[in-house]
Amino acid sequence: MKIQTSFALLLLLFTCRQQVFTQSPWKPAGDKILTPWASAVNPAQPLPEYPRPQMQRGHWINLNGLWDYAIRPVSDAEPAVFDGKILVPFAVESALSGVGRAVGKEHHLWYKRTFEAPKDLKDNRLLLHFGAVDWRCTVWLNGREAGGHQGGYTPFSLDITPFLKKGAQELVVRVWDPTDDGPQPRGKQVKKPGGIWYTAVTGIWQTVWLESVPATYIRDVLPTANIDNNTLTVEIGVKDFAKDDVLIIRLSDAGKTVAEQTTPAGSNAVLTIGNPKYWSPAQPFLYDLNIQLLRKGKVLDEVNSYAAMRKISLTPDKNGVQRLMLNNEFLFQYGLLDQGWWPDGLYTAPTDEALRFDIAQCKQMGFNLLRKHVKVEPARWYYHCDRIGMLVWQDMPSGDMAEGDRWVTNPALEPVDKIRTPESEAIFKSELKEMVGACRFFPCIVAWVPFNEAWGQFKTEEITGWLMNEDKSRLVNCASGGNFFLAGHIHDYHNYPPPILHRTDIFGQKRAVVLGEFGGLGLPLDGHTWQAKANWGYQSFENAGALLEEYSKFVNTIEGFIPKGLSGAIYTQVSDVEIEVNGLMTYDRKVIKMPAEKLKVLNERLWVR
Repeated sequence: MKIQTSFALLLLLFTCRQQVFTQSPWKPAGDKILTPWASAVNPAQPLPEYPRPQMQRGHWINLNGLWDYAIRPVSDAEPAVFDGKILVPFAVESALSGVGRAVGKEHHLWYKRTFEAPKDLKDNRLLLHFGAVDWRCTVWLNGREAGGHQGGYTPFSLDITPFLKKGAQELVVRVWDPTDDGPQPRGKQVKKPGGIWYTAVTGIWQTVWLESVPATYIRDVLPTANIDNNTLTVEIGVKDFAKDDVLIIRLSDAGKTVAEQTTPAGSNAVLTIGNPKYWSPAQPFLYDLNIQLLRKGKVLDEVNSYAAMRKISLTPDKNGVQRLMLNNEFLFQYGLLDQGWWPDGLYTAPTDEALRFDIAQCKQMGFNLLRKHVKVEPARWYYHCDRIGMLVWQDMPSGDMAEGDRWVTNPALEPVDKIRTPESEAIFKSELKEMVGACRFFPCIVAWVPFNEAWGQFKTEEITGWLMNEDKSRLVNCASGGNFFLAGHIHDYHNYPPPILHRTDIFGQKRAVVLGEFGGLGLPLDGHTWQAKANWGYQSFENAGALLEEYSKFVNTIEGFIPKGLSGAIYTQVSDVEIEVNGLMTYDRKVIKMPAEKLKVLNERLWVR
């Protein structure tokens, strides 16, 4: 059987990568494999796309590019001389950073660059946005501390207006990240990669950008659909609004207004939509949303956004087994475990097209779901899922793991919730809250997953209860493959390699039953592996034909489980990652191991009706 390589990737493979690399002082570090998109990275303007598609303004400045960097002991002050150039926003350990160096808890990573402030700032404020910095950072502008942030997966912003001066502005960022030597959430990052654990990611790994806003401005937007009464509630946060300030909210379809409301700043809008179009994987329809902030008839601020009419819920079937419902209809959710790692960028996709490629390719292979595994993505990833029509189960990045973390069959009889330190518990709760706040806009996300396989699992019922109360528009999967509590909406178990079915007569009366991980069938391909030898999968194959035959058996088994009460399943995984070779694509994304058209026929049989 012939291994499939997409035509688009073939075109990218024939681009003149060496010309791009040799015309710049930057080039990828190390000798590991690269994706085809590495050749499209422009060191003068990497990842130039608007980084916050859920709330867009017209004027902004991208600060991605070559910055100065230095790695120094934590006891040292800001270095007088830096070590060289780093390509932001790629983590310092990655090839695309141009550095490829480890940092560790004994060192700080320093960044420095200059920029010009907008000349038409006038009475406006200048916000400095960071998509994500792993893990603790402090920011100085022109020698004065402007603020900082703790948390490796969520965006934060600083009002740097008071720190501006005439002429060039000097920006300095200091980062400390203990990786697996600290109490913070860090997903699969470790100092010594191996097995299912991967290379550490330190420092800036998402876009850094500037935005000019008025003194009173729209701070955030959150649309929430109610398809049962055809309404869309829009919550709008406004910074420093006056008593008589008003908001005009317009919802449109292909340029035609379908709902409009004027409301006082500080209050929510409730739009009624006649004959609404629902969002689903089969028809991912998005409405355009425009919001204007006015004072005495004058527009102070304006943002463009979008919204979807979709509902995720549970309903018992004729046998009393709870089912996952989308828009009040049962939809079997079948997807892939998505680690979100790249051989050249690690946590950061080399280009926006690469970021979109994984989602689109999974859809073409017949999946309707991605479980974003112990990682949080940039906003544009979720935006692409919204547009393409891909459901998402969003994991909380795990951390504070220990040898005592284990799985047991009956936590009611054998308490297993881990006792954390007050520091690590506070960090986890704070970063979980930030993750939900940053991601809850996106309609593609239909479930939160706070814990995976008992990794750092603690106070499960409390954490699950908080999530259910914080976001009533989604389901909560309390512990995917972890220690099971009667909490949340989903009973989730793992089994490798073949799929199995837990008893739905026990677990399915109160929660939907899903198989959160299975499969992991491995096929290493020469020239496309992170390392030449000692790669692994849960079951290894020598050719694509044998792999497809076994995978087909698994799908047939899953199909037989659906009428018995199974509501969803997650196959491991989207792509190979470092020494894992159990992906449907190679780590460099250059080869699809089984024909996409055959996978599509197999997979869509489970959910397309």
